[in-house]
Amino acid sequence: MILSQASIPCSQLDLYAPVFCIISDRRVYRSRSPRLFRRVIAKVGIDASYVPFMVRPENLGKAMESLRILNIAGANITVPYKEKAVAFMDQLSEGANIIGAVNTVVCRKGLLKGYNTNAIGVMDALEEAGIDVGDKTALVFGTGGVARAVVFILNWLRAARVWVVGRDFQKAAGLAADVAGRPLALEDMDRFSEPVHLLVNATSVSSPDESGQLAEVVAGLKCRVSELVYDLNYGRARNFWQSWARKRDIPFMDGTTTLAHQASRTFALWTGIRVEPSEFLSDPPGPNGAQLRSG
Repeated sequence: MILSQASIPCSQLDLYAPVFCIISDRRVYRSRSPRLFRRVIAKVGIDASYVPFMVRPENLGKAMESLRILNIAGANITVPYKEKAVAFMDQLSEGANIIGAVNTVVCRKGLLKGYNTNAIGVMDALEEAGIDVGDKTALVFGTGGVARAVVFILNWLRAARVWVVGRDFQKAAGLAADVAGRPLALEDMDRFSEPVHLLVNATSVSSPDESGQLAEVVAGLKCRVSELVYDLNYGRARNFWQSWARKRDIPFMDGTTTLAHQASRTFALWTGIRVEPSEFLSDPPGPNGAQLRSG
């Protein structure tokens, strides 16, 4: 269902047939985003396309400049480039500037403006799940761009306390300090037994095949989670966060709903057309499974 035309209808884009894209490393070819956005583009009826670009870390700056050169109208930036892309933007939205990470780029007249729809997508998904984080505690795994968005929105929603877990304790400490939270080293999690309301996986890892070390850490967690285990990834055949929650009879939510909400907001930024998040939910995973968040 198409909701409405926003302030910048697609007909006013610089291009007759705008091109949108997703930028990541080799994982880009396992992303669900191209199928989702192509289907919505077709349903809306605009003459546009959406393509995946695999970019090596050393070429990220060239890729950002290529958005201007090739007149790309908009881009999703996903792992591992959300934080690094900030340096190549001409302008940042207030949220992207505060969070320090970009997942959506809008290109107008050769200028790149970075936005972060991850944070608001998390808020929308939690609200849809009936989870109110006000005055509650959260344990967040990860220190990258997605984790920064999660910690930001939990703080904005007035969570009472946020613990940040990272392999790199200094990065965890830096992120926790932004919200008066508490850092935790991944190697010390076998000794963490505090009760929390919400556990969030904001790393890119959910399967033992991706990180046996993290799977072992999660299997050995002693903390008590009372409301929700929330994994921002999706499409894993074996998800150790889900298994941990199921064994303890804790509600579990993956990143599919979050993907839908942030994709809807991204599409509106690119085209000015507001589409129901549910339009981004009806696509089945590809034959090899989906491994990325949408930008």
